[in-house]
Amino acid sequence: MSYKQDTICVQGGYNPKTGESRIPPIVQSTTFAYDSTQAMADLFDLKADGYFYTRLANPTVAAFEGKVAALEGGVAGIGCASGMSATMLLAFTLCGAGDNIVSSAAIYGGTFNLFAVTLPKLGIQTRFFDPDDSAEDIEKLIDDKTKLIFTETVANPSIKIIDFEKIAAIAKKHGIVYADDNTLATPILCRPFEWGANVIIHSSSKYLDGHAAALGGMIVDGGNFNFKGNKRYASFNEPDESYHGLVYADLPAAQFATKCRAQMMRDMGAIMSPQNAFLSWLGCDTLALRMERHSSNAAKVAAYLSQHPKIDWVLHASLPDNKYHALAQKYMPNGTGGMLSFGIKGDVKQAAKFMEALQLITQETHVADVRSCVLHPASTTHRQLTPEELKAAGVPENLVRLSVGIENPDDIIADLEQALAKI
Repeated sequence: MSYKQDTICVQGGYNPKTGESRIPPIVQSTTFAYDSTQAMADLFDLKADGYFYTRLANPTVAAFEGKVAALEGGVAGIGCASGMSATMLLAFTLCGAGDNIVSSAAIYGGTFNLFAVTLPKLGIQTRFFDPDDSAEDIEKLIDDKTKLIFTETVANPSIKIIDFEKIAAIAKKHGIVYADDNTLATPILCRPFEWGANVIIHSSSKYLDGHAAALGGMIVDGGNFNFKGNKRYASFNEPDESYHGLVYADLPAAQFATKCRAQMMRDMGAIMSPQNAFLSWLGCDTLALRMERHSSNAAKVAAYLSQHPKIDWVLHASLPDNKYHALAQKYMPNGTGGMLSFGIKGDVKQAAKFMEALQLITQETHVADVRSCVLHPASTTHRQLTPEELKAAGVPENLVRLSVGIENPDDIIADLEQALAKI
């Protein structure tokens, strides 16, 4: 049967047999026993499904992988140690020295630093574009060494909404994998595969877990990119001698996910821990309920802040006059999420005074769980960026990022009101 999203949240990823645990057990084991030498050989040769070492796969992690893949409508998921490791594995699965990535500049600061600073040390360059750039301008960044186009559904912290159809058309025209970070929208509010993305990544530490309890990341393969014969991806079309000559492009499904796990996860060991996978699997049970409340709360808070005399501007696509309101209605019709940004009138000191006066809402280097929190990105998550890079990322110095939780919205607004009264 085909189930709706809120049902998949509760039931997806794990189907116990008679007498088995109703929820996935925590398989806290590094290794697994087999009686047959051939059975283990088949696992190592990717001829059979199963588990032989948790660095590559684990039953508890697999349950979470299955749930997120089902929610996104993908063919396979890969649980990673963090959202950053998911992004890293994505890049290395597709790129090698001499290749390049074309990425939106409006992305999380850690991702920007990975693309702009760390990957170039390994010979992989990134060319950045503004999400509002025309298709023609974005295409100018592409050459025969471009292996990945990367965006965020809802940019952190500029809250820009990506135009999927524009980016997907560019990727399809040039035969390039299009990957999107869907962390802040989640598959409850947006399903990028339906709009042309080929790979989706998440920092599962955010809304998927929902409780700030478990670090993790997720890669989901949409199974909708054909690597076979694509000269841009020679590594998918040439025999992998470390797997007895396996050609990933010849696989009937999950070509990207198989290569990512078999090569990159094997060699880098950035797998999600079973304990974190278990906690995140449980957290996903309430994802649909939580995203509805996050979105409605954030819309109420955005409307309140937009009328306050001490607020310079508010960024949330629920506001009718927001630049991305129409895109949000198109791609996220069921809610625009719990993340918003706003500018305090005055300087950085005023922003700090406001945040320090908050009582319910806490300052944290985190977003997207049940508790409301704030951060000043220019001095924290994006502090490594130059003034020019901050501008490109849509992060002015007076920007305050607010992750709206699921508390009573009147209490959230009252806390904002009393803190604003003190500046």
